[in-house]
Amino acid sequence: MSLATQFGTDVLLTGWGHSRFGKLTDDTLESLIVQVTREAIAGAGIDAAEIDEVYLGQFNSALVPLAFPSSLVLQADPVLANVPATRVENACASGSAALQQGVKSLLAGTAKTVLVIGAEKMTHASADQVGSALLGADYDLAGTPSSTGFAGLFAVVADAYAERYGAIGDVLGSIAAKNHRNGVANPYAQLRKDLGEEFCRTVSEKNPIVAGQLRRTDCSPVSDGAAAVILSTDARRGSGAATDPVRLAGFGQANDFLPAARRDPTAFAATRVSFERALSMAGVGLDDIDFAELHDCFTIAELVLYEAMGLTMPGQGRRAIDEGWVRPDGRLPVNLSGGLKAKGHPVGATGVSQHVVSAMQLTGTAGDMQLPAARRALVQNMGGVGVANYVSILEAV
Repeated sequence: MSLATQFGTDVLLTGWGHSRFGKLTDDTLESLIVQVTREAIAGAGIDAAEIDEVYLGQFNSALVPLAFPSSLVLQADPVLANVPATRVENACASGSAALQQGVKSLLAGTAKTVLVIGAEKMTHASADQVGSALLGADYDLAGTPSSTGFAGLFAVVADAYAERYGAIGDVLGSIAAKNHRNGVANPYAQLRKDLGEEFCRTVSEKNPIVAGQLRRTDCSPVSDGAAAVILSTDARRGSGAATDPVRLAGFGQANDFLPAARRDPTAFAATRVSFERALSMAGVGLDDIDFAELHDCFTIAELVLYEAMGLTMPGQGRRAIDEGWVRPDGRLPVNLSGGLKAKGHPVGATGVSQHVVSAMQLTGTAGDMQLPAARRALVQNMGGVGVANYVSILEAV
């Protein structure tokens, strides 16, 4: 079974755009949205007039004063005037939430071509403002001041995991080093430096503790950036399309309880369900996946995700990194883009970015990041500590 057999139509990613991630002082939320919108339309080889609907993923949480950005996309082309445009927010999963809304419009038959954008502007804000804004996605700490934000919440996950399964400091350091090494090859990445395992494993003046046992190298950076994709049910390739399209073979979403007291911090239970739903819809197993882009907002998240996706049994996630399974030459390369850890994490842009870099892999246009003969990808994006969970299975056409 696949999405196409279940719903009677293909959903294709036909074009995409991606800004550089990082501290983009000269860019505004508007300029980033306009840039990636124009890139995606051009990449798909279509006219802006063919777009039936727009979804914009953005978290914001008062990081920028404008709380109503959906029509900013119209600045990319006046032809987009009167096209329905909706902002979607689901914490750090806002980008994938927007994408799945676009998919559902296509499956419902209310649109044939949808533009999905993810964007965020963050680096202008102070650490206290960013920390407090991000904690707006936490049931227990929303509205409280913080300079560490979600690092404190994932430090709790790391401590709980270590208490249950043993010390993980070196394991987290290895995950960080892998993703930094991968990020060197990504021209969009914020942090393009191979830091090495020893540096990532060691607390130092340049790699201090941020929260709990999490070091700076265990935490994704605050970032500006945007990404966009064109979704379509039309299998005909646009005459000016830059690449072949990519097929969405399956998708899944699952939400967990918001209060931390109702979740096992080491299990990511609803995340596991989202993996299962996407793989089931696509009619494939994990062994059929060539590479994965996982939501490594913190290195402990990637470790737990190895287990939630079924790559290892609970408590054995370290095998995936220690035995090389998730490295570029391993059985399931993870975060060839550098992940959130090195690529950066402009919150609303992340989910869309993950789909874009995966589509590049599947069309052989990933440049120095390219994995040879990649045919099928898994994309996983989450909001909160495993609360809002989205997974996509993408295939080369």
